[in-house]
Amino acid sequence: MAKQLDYHTIHEIFTRFRAAEPEPKGELDHVNAYTLVVAVALSAQATDAGVNKATKELFKIADTPQKMLDLGEEKLIEHIKTIGLYRNKAKNVMKLSRILVEDYGGEVPSSRAALQSLPGVGRKTANVVLNMWWRFPAQAVDTHIFRLGNRSGIAPGKDVDAVERAIEDNIPAEFQLHAHHWMILHGRYTCVARKPKCDACIIRDLCKFEEKT
Repeated sequence: MAKQLDYHTIHEIFTRFRAAEPEPKGELDHVNAYTLVVAVALSAQATDAGVNKATKELFKIADTPQKMLDLGEEKLIEHIKTIGLYRNKAKNVMKLSRILVEDYGGEVPSSRAALQSLPGVGRKTANVVLNMWWRFPAQAVDTHIFRLGNRSGIAPGKDVDAVERAIEDNIPAEFQLHAHHWMILHGRYTCVARKPKCDACIIRDLCKFEEKT
């Protein structure tokens, strides 16, 4: 784990991220808050590309909780069976759809606690929805962010909660809204797990990673 970088270095890192990609976007396809919740719930231990492939036709016919309930679990499984843990995920999607219809009038709630009370929705999923749909500066820490935060010194921490706190505490407010997208994209395409592409990295000179390639 690298040592925490100072304020000025972090400011410069995110200034560069912003210059390279002013409006970073999440890579999960969705058409509204509900389909975003479903897509993020399906993406656990799966790739965004794999989820997008599975939901392309699904979201054309089931883009609200009621339509998903009308579709039914077996037909949902037909759409998502290429995704890992699909049976369990299908059960959760049906359960959360029922709760949204019965308790929230078919609308997706905009509080973290309410989102986390839905089956199959953990803190990370809730944070993605809060950030991408409600534009709340919530930090969803996945494996890419955890790796980048610790390698670089941007947000070191021994677990995802510690990294989430480090992002909130140490990244300047002006970058908080897009921080997790910049970090995910950098971790996914540049600071990759096995052989990080340090020669192509725009923050190479600021990063604390000792084993640069």
